[in-house]
Amino acid sequence: MKIKFTSLMLAGAVCLSANVFAANGGGKIKPKSTNPPPKKYIDPANMDLSVKPGDDFFEYANGTWTKNNPIPGDKTSWGSFIILRDENNKNLISLLKEVSTTPGLPKGSLKQRVGDLFASGMDSVAIEKAGYNPIKADLVRINKIASLPQVIDEMVFERVNARGGALFGVGVGQDSKHPTKNIVEFRQGGTTMPDRDYYLKDDARTLKIQAAYHKYMVTLFTLTGSSAEEAEKNANTVYIIEKALATAQKSRIAMRDPNASYNKFSVADFSKTTPNLNWTVLLPALKMPGQDTVIVAQPAFFKVADAMLTSTPVDDWKVYLKWEILKGSAGSLSSDFVKANFAYSSVLSGQKVQTPRIERMSSQVDGSLGELLGQLYVEKYFTPAAKQYMVNLVNNLKATLGDRIKRVDWMSQETKDKALKKLAAFTVKIGYPDKWQNYDGVEIDRNDYAGNLKRIAVWRYNYSVSQLGKPVDKTRWGMTPPTVNAYYSPTGNEIVFPAGILQFPFFDFGADDAVNYGGIGVVIGHEMTHGFDDQGSQYDGDGTLRNWWTKADNDEFKNRTQKVVDEFNGFNPVDTMHIKGKLTLGENLADLGGINVAYEAYKKTKEGQTNPKIDGFTGDQRFFLSFAQVWRGTMRPEALAQQLTTDPHSPGKYRTDGTVVNIDAWYDAFNVKPGDKMYKAPTDRIKIW
Repeated sequence: MKIKFTSLMLAGAVCLSANVFAANGGGKIKPKSTNPPPKKYIDPANMDLSVKPGDDFFEYANGTWTKNNPIPGDKTSWGSFIILRDENNKNLISLLKEVSTTPGLPKGSLKQRVGDLFASGMDSVAIEKAGYNPIKADLVRINKIASLPQVIDEMVFERVNARGGALFGVGVGQDSKHPTKNIVEFRQGGTTMPDRDYYLKDDARTLKIQAAYHKYMVTLFTLTGSSAEEAEKNANTVYIIEKALATAQKSRIAMRDPNASYNKFSVADFSKTTPNLNWTVLLPALKMPGQDTVIVAQPAFFKVADAMLTSTPVDDWKVYLKWEILKGSAGSLSSDFVKANFAYSSVLSGQKVQTPRIERMSSQVDGSLGELLGQLYVEKYFTPAAKQYMVNLVNNLKATLGDRIKRVDWMSQETKDKALKKLAAFTVKIGYPDKWQNYDGVEIDRNDYAGNLKRIAVWRYNYSVSQLGKPVDKTRWGMTPPTVNAYYSPTGNEIVFPAGILQFPFFDFGADDAVNYGGIGVVIGHEMTHGFDDQGSQYDGDGTLRNWWTKADNDEFKNRTQKVVDEFNGFNPVDTMHIKGKLTLGENLADLGGINVAYEAYKKTKEGQTNPKIDGFTGDQRFFLSFAQVWRGTMRPEALAQQLTTDPHSPGKYRTDGTVVNIDAWYDAFNVKPGDKMYKAPTDRIKIW
């Protein structure tokens, strides 16, 4: 089952705080002191005090740190999020080492499966010896295809048996207009590179990536027995098919409109648009029987993909299907395949050195059996006290956002009442699920890494399709407990904060309120505001995609959000590439709302009211510096270019500077005046929530 959500940082995380106040704004709740060594939560040694905060706040807050901390060779970026992830990964590796070397664990137990999956991935000798044996049967089977019906049968087989997802995407998810029900959803797909633009553009950067992708395909075909000439031909064949599919795809910006992606068809009517794909027959073959209706996100794409089935020779489809097997398996095969995969991805990301195997395997276990590993993680690293503090802080910020909605001067009372009703209906999930997923029936063999991954993938597919005909399970999570991130789900109308993010610089029991509210407080406010961003605002309190705005209020909301689009369109992080203001609008709105809500909540606290100086900075200054240091970091130009192309999140520097310039309190805290480079006149500062 697919959970629809908007994360704080798809490739990163967000901040949490520690000294939490009761929901009524009462006194600070602190744990008993254990006399830890003093910590500088805001350290001037990390700042560049030669820069005026009103000229470049990100540099002022983080400049010396970024100069003194180059990106390690095995990373594409380096900063607060990545450092916390690394520390978290060390904790996971410690758990995995322990459980994978514990003898006598009962077969099928939590620890046996987690430990043996890790052990199988760490057995590089066995993986090397196997070569590409794990996929030989698949390649032989594809060689026997002789007709278009057999091509389609193979596409179904690969999906059901977790071998690939050729041509298009299909899955089970919440019906956005009936969010208590699960439904089959079809979406565009069939390509390998991260975005359609990589197929359609011809600038120097894109051409370099295309060449690397071509080399990657040639290498993998060669490694599985193709001659050099045949491998070259195969790579060209795959690319022609994928480029045609990319040309038919909608852009990421176009896909931000949830109503445009909600196209409900009867199965019979959908089949009429795809003469070669009879969904009445194919859905039962995909283990999705008994469906009368489906949702198709991009109907025009499916017409093109269907027409290609007959316009493209069967032999070309066989090559394409082999590529599906190859690319999906490369990371779990012998070192030649893994090196080829890294050589391609390094051109996309700029990463210089392959991530160590032990770190890759830790991430693999988390991504594969995350709620088994998560049980071990929270038992050792997450306390009930931390969860309770988060509950209190969420309640505090929720009340503050409600107060702010009541005071909004551009919205009618009718729409305000519905916004407040939606806010009151938020579900809050903190730390870990109340009901764990135990992956019943998944067998893990410590001597069969590739087989383990296939069995897990097949289980996931079967679990997903088993949800059809059942009510949506609202206890499920879209992230694992160790994840350093947070998310909002519009169809669930829920905000979710995994245990992994509840650490410094996001969460620390010893920090002052300014640091905690500037950290986790902003993160909580960020996720809450997603319920009222350009996408979330189209869903009501029940999670239904349904308009609850008056026309005048909606028009004014769009006028104000367009100012955010225009502001971020003006930022130019690398070369000639600008931030896509429409693509990043939801995250930028969430940052703006989050910092406003967190700052107001902070000012309700005793420390917020007295604004004490600590380490030479006032409380207000520490609040904004805490926010800035959460986004502290640098990225390789290649990774930055990829983020600007594919990611709905703006780079950290612009999330910082592009947000604070709209906050009156920031100007007061740092005495920012006309003439300073970041100064915006009060009438130009964007006010929404």
